[in-house]
Amino acid sequence: MERITVIGAGLAGCEAAYRAAEAGVGVDLYEMKPARYTPAHSYRGFAELVCSNSLRSNQLSNAVGLLKEEMRLLGSLIMRAAYATQVPAGSALAVDRTRFSDYITDAVCTHSLITVHQEEILQLPASGIVVVATGPLTSEALAADIREMVGGEQLHFYDAAAPIVDFATVDTERAFFASRYGKGAGDDYLNCPMNREEYDAFYDALIHAEEAELHDFDRSAQKELTVFEGCMPVEIMAKRGYDTLRFGPLKPVGLTDPRTGREAYATVQLRRENLSGTMYNLVGFQTHLKFPEQKRVFRMIPALHDAEFFRYGVMHRNTYLNSPRLLTPHYGMRTRDGLFFAGQMTGVEGYVESAASGFVAGVAAASLAKGREVPDFSEYTELGALGYYVSRGTSGKFQPMNANFGILAAPDCKIKGGKVARNAFYAERSLSYVRGSLYPQLTGKEFSE
Repeated sequence: MERITVIGAGLAGCEAAYRAAEAGVGVDLYEMKPARYTPAHSYRGFAELVCSNSLRSNQLSNAVGLLKEEMRLLGSLIMRAAYATQVPAGSALAVDRTRFSDYITDAVCTHSLITVHQEEILQLPASGIVVVATGPLTSEALAADIREMVGGEQLHFYDAAAPIVDFATVDTERAFFASRYGKGAGDDYLNCPMNREEYDAFYDALIHAEEAELHDFDRSAQKELTVFEGCMPVEIMAKRGYDTLRFGPLKPVGLTDPRTGREAYATVQLRRENLSGTMYNLVGFQTHLKFPEQKRVFRMIPALHDAEFFRYGVMHRNTYLNSPRLLTPHYGMRTRDGLFFAGQMTGVEGYVESAASGFVAGVAAASLAKGREVPDFSEYTELGALGYYVSRGTSGKFQPMNANFGILAAPDCKIKGGKVARNAFYAERSLSYVRGSLYPQLTGKEFSE
C-alpha cells in the first residue's frame, strides 16, 4: 500500500496525518520546526495556536459548535486534544495552548504508522499521495513552487493576534468574574468595565495610536491589504465608528458589574489562556499597533492600568489559494490526482475549520491509498459543506470562510419557528447523517457512543 506524505504539522497537517494513520495507511509527516520557524510561530510543539486559545462556540445552535461535534463523533484528534486540555470559557471551547500542542505532538509522534521528519520541504514531491498543510505562512521556497504550479493564482489577506496579560498585574478591584448572561460556570471571563468618560479617553487614544510597520515578508503585498472580518484589528474596527466596539467586543450587555448593580458603558473581557489561570488574553483585541502603543493604550482600561504583557498583539500575512479554480470538495487538486491541500491555505478560516479540512483531506488521501471510494461528507454537514464552498466559491471574489449555517444544503421544506428552529433542524440533520452514514463508512461499524 502506498504511503502518504503530509507536509506541515499544524492543526490541519496533524489531523490529516492522524486520520490517514488511523485508517491503516503509513504516513511520512514533514515539519520544518525546530530548525526553522515562521514569523508567527515560536513553540517547538505541533499544532501551535497563534492568534487565540479559543476554538469558539460549543453550542449546537452555532455552526462551529456543530462542526466540532461532527468531528468529535468521528474521532478527530484535534477535538480530543481540545477537550482534554480545555480551560473555562463560558459556552466556548478554549484550551491551554501549551498542553494542547503537547497532547497532539505526543499522539502524532507515538503513532506506529506515522514517521516524523523534522526538515523543511522546498518543493512539492513530483509524485505520490501528498497532503500540503503548510499554513498561511508557507516558507518562501515551497510557496514559490506552489505558485508556479497553480499559475500564480494565489491570494492573501492579513490576520491579527490579541495580546496576553499577566493575571497577577490585573486590578481585580476594578474587574469582576462573570460569563455573559451567566453561561458556563459563571466566572469564565474576567470583565473590565469602563464608564463613558473612561471609554471616551480610551477610544480617542486607540484611533490615534501608531500602527506597526509591516514585516519584510509582508511589504510586497502592502498595497493589497485586506483584513479578514473575523480577525479585524481592534484599532481598525474602532475607526468604523464610536459605537462599533460597544456593539462588538466591548459589548456590556449581559454583564452586571457587582460594584454598581448595572451594566457598564463598555466592558473589555479577558479569557483564561492556561489552566493555572496565570495568563489572560484580551478578547477581540487582535491588533497591529506598535508594542509601546499597545502598552500605553490598553493600560487606559481601568483594570489594566498596571498590566504586564506576556505577549503583545502581532499582525501577519495569511496566504490562500484561489481554491474554486483548483480544488475538489475533498481538497484534492483537479489537475493532479493524489495531491491534496488542507488548512487555511485552502480558504477555510479558523482553527476548527482548518482541522476539519485536514480531517477530510486525510480521509480522502487514505481512501486513495487503499483504492477505495472517498466517503461523501455531504452538504448536510459542516465538514462537507466547507469543502463544497472551497471548491465552488461564490459569484463574487473568493474569500476565506468560517463555518456557518448558510453554506449547508437548504431544507427540503419550510421550517417554522424562525432561526432557532432552523438551526436546530440543521444540527439534527447533520448529526443524523454523521451517525448513520459517515461513521459506518469511516469505521466499518455501526455508531455507538
